[in-house]
Amino acid sequence: MAPETTARFEVREVPVSQPGVTVLELSGELDAHTAPEFERFLERIVREEQRSRLILDFHKLEYISSAGLGVLMGLIEEVRAQSGDMILTNLPEKIFHVLDLLGFPVVFRIVPTVEEALVKFK
Repeated sequence: MAPETTARFEVREVPVSQPGVTVLELSGELDAHTAPEFERFLERIVREEQRSRLILDFHKLEYISSAGLGVLMGLIEEVRAQSGDMILTNLPEKIFHVLDLLGFPVVFRIVPTVEEALVKFK
């Protein structure tokens, strides 16, 4: 699948050898301008392609706004309704701090690496 991109944000699918798991690498800035594109991308994966075992790799993400966080919150229940999950990995410290303050670790699994997230889906 080709990367989705705007001037400041990109999401690309990273190939993995584990069947049924989708790894998405986020980079740049996920804000009010780029969140709608990200939402459309995730909706296509979850709703149209019925993929619900998602790993989001944040190691190249520089910024996330409430709009970006809203995209994640808006799809987590739908993903879990399909017997899947959305695991967040490689969060830069400043982004983890924001998510932690907002209670995201209660709702989302957050693990240090993609490899650890893959183990969760075995």
